[in-house]
Amino acid sequence: MKRVFIICLVAVIAACSSKKEGNMVVQGTIKGLQKGTLYLQKMNDSVLFNVDSVSLYGKEVFKLSDDVNSPEMYFLTFDGNTTEKRIMFFGEQGIITINDNVEKFGVNPTIEGSENQKIMNDYFKVTTRFQDQRLDLIEQDLTARKDKDVTKVAKIQKKSDNLIKRRYLFAANYAINNADYEASPYIALTDLVDANIKLLDTIHVSLSPKIKASLYGKKLTKFISEIKENEKEVN
Repeated sequence: MKRVFIICLVAVIAACSSKKEGNMVVQGTIKGLQKGTLYLQKMNDSVLFNVDSVSLYGKEVFKLSDDVNSPEMYFLTFDGNTTEKRIMFFGEQGIITINDNVEKFGVNPTIEGSENQKIMNDYFKVTTRFQDQRLDLIEQDLTARKDKDVTKVAKIQKKSDNLIKRRYLFAANYAINNADYEASPYIALTDLVDANIKLLDTIHVSLSPKIKASLYGKKLTKFISEIKENEKEVN
């Protein structure tokens, strides 16, 4: 009887400790990692929560997973001995490989296996240039104000306004040109929240039925509807 009890207990422990692998597997190598925990996280109602984790001791290879119903942004978080660091990536069904190093975790990781992530990588290459131009204009503006050069301040403001318009148009065109990917409504929701409703409508109309039914497609539909309702109340 005692032996039967032990066998049953072992079986229960094994069942509890085993984890069913999801339809998305996130794997890779974090060079230089000696000790720490990696967390796979995503957002729910603006709150970041853990969906999987793995403790690494003296090994650099990791493997995490989750069930993805619709492609969405995930975060790979390293909780080591110092501060939290994160890698943001577009999660979707299949195998996603992320390689990085512990010293510069999250600065320039390589991410493969996600089609939406490829779309976002190309998008970020251009938006980074917009950001650099914006920072340069801010520096010029501070100098002009310090010198009390009103004419120069006005010129810089005009350049800044044009830069914003160009960034919005680029984001909108990019979203429209990639309307068959979930990255399209995601870009609209993150980088075009202050854009003209007509611009958002144009992106929404361009989305394929599949993308409209996705997580971010539904959120974009709701967002546009709320803006139109608020405009009706104001008028």
